[in-house]
Amino acid sequence: MTNPPATSGATIGTDVPALPAVIVFDVNETLSDMSAMADRFVDVGAPAHLAATWFATLLRDGFALTAAGAMAPFAQLGTGVLRASLPAWPLNRPVNEAIAHIMGGFGELDVHVDVREGLPALSALGTRLVTLSNGARVVAEQLFARAGVSSHFERLLSVEDAGVWKPAPAAYAYAAAQCDVAPGDMMLVAVHPWDIDGAERAGLRTAWINRTGARYPDYFRAPTLEATSLGHLARLLAR
Repeated sequence: MTNPPATSGATIGTDVPALPAVIVFDVNETLSDMSAMADRFVDVGAPAHLAATWFATLLRDGFALTAAGAMAPFAQLGTGVLRASLPAWPLNRPVNEAIAHIMGGFGELDVHVDVREGLPALSALGTRLVTLSNGARVVAEQLFARAGVSSHFERLLSVEDAGVWKPAPAAYAYAAAQCDVAPGDMMLVAVHPWDIDGAERAGLRTAWINRTGARYPDYFRAPTLEATSLGHLARLLAR
């Protein structure tokens, strides 16, 4: 079952939709466990909490460029935000070396523990699995290769090829076109409410993965489904 409405800030649907033709996954934080990035900040002499601020700022700037009709790659923004923020801290190495060490952390991330169980369960339902990331495709490729889950994905899509970041409607339309399906035949799976909202507005069905028991913001469109893990989502869709 989905979580009770009392746990969320918006009314979340409890009716299980028809199985989507394509499930499209966000990657950063949805599939990848980015908690280890905080250690990279500590390694260079910056506080662990700066990791969350850095990632939020990176996303903010990517969204701002999208709103202005521009585009920049995830890595460029990540490096730029670090270059602006790291000098405020007593680093134990030159700034360029600190940036390289932090950004290199993406090459050592693992998937969340529920991903190895959940992906096979979702694939067994007979739906196609793809990704749509605001990051680079190569980062997803390396992540899935390390985790041994690459075979479950039909294709890995990135907004760098779409020319616009999520949650802009064109990003989701790009994914639908690449998969040769209508947006309504896709389900976006993400941990980020802003991504859920964008996909809902673009006509996709959605599943919010709420691993932490968080409240869903009531100013965003509610997800079609709420699940606590990918395995939980597979069980919901199997109904």
